[in-house]
Amino acid sequence: MTVEKPDYFLYEKPRDHVARITINRPEIRNAINTPAHKEWSDLLDEAESDDDVRVVVITGAGDRAFCAGRDLKYLSEMRRQSAAAQAEDAALMAEATKLIERFHYPKPLIARVNGVALGGGFEVALACDLVVAADHVEFGLPEPRRGIYAGGGGVHRLPRQLPLKLAMEYLLTSRTMSAHRAMQLGLVNDVVPYDQLDEAVDRLIDDILAAAPLSILATKQAAMMGLDRPLPEAYHRPYPAVATMRDSADAREGPLAFAEKRSPHWTGR
Repeated sequence: MTVEKPDYFLYEKPRDHVARITINRPEIRNAINTPAHKEWSDLLDEAESDDDVRVVVITGAGDRAFCAGRDLKYLSEMRRQSAAAQAEDAALMAEATKLIERFHYPKPLIARVNGVALGGGFEVALACDLVVAADHVEFGLPEPRRGIYAGGGGVHRLPRQLPLKLAMEYLLTSRTMSAHRAMQLGLVNDVVPYDQLDEAVDRLIDDILAAAPLSILATKQAAMMGLDRPLPEAYHRPYPAVATMRDSADAREGPLAFAEKRSPHWTGR
């Protein structure tokens, strides 16, 4: 599928094999309303179905905000609308498979965190495979101070990615953490000045693209699908992407190129 002229995002392919999805609502700190959720879902589908795309980068417009989460002004206004309008909004939201719900998205997801990542923005970063943040960024889950909770995965992902006591501290106090603190805790891969953000993201992309495409898909699928299982079960469980990789031409090309002391030529088949 192809999304024609997105209203809330920019969809670009800035280099070979890379799709970049930019939340383009800087005037409201890249917060997301229901129509934007649906558009984002469609763009993720587009990147997934494009065989040329091997890596997907998620970012926000500007340098102030990666994503401030749900557009609470929109949500408040929608609650004052008629029952029919609210039902229509709910139906549109139900059509969207949000990034935070894509537990088995097959391609590597890199969060290019250009500004504050609060609420759903932090949850999006937690849902990505790799995170690179500008050094002025702060992360946080302020939902309890808004009368809600981090229901976009934050209450579940943070305790899985941090020691429990630390996770509960940030969940219950709504405190924010700096980008450097997030990296100390293992939530972020790299922290750089804002003007070096693209360079840092490209370094990760370069290393991913140097590997066989099917091997990357197999590696991510096995790692993520085996994560919540006991080690013996995870080890012996069959993974479809691994089976595809094993039968591929690239699985023969890799050892052959090594033996012949040359760079491999990957075809993704």
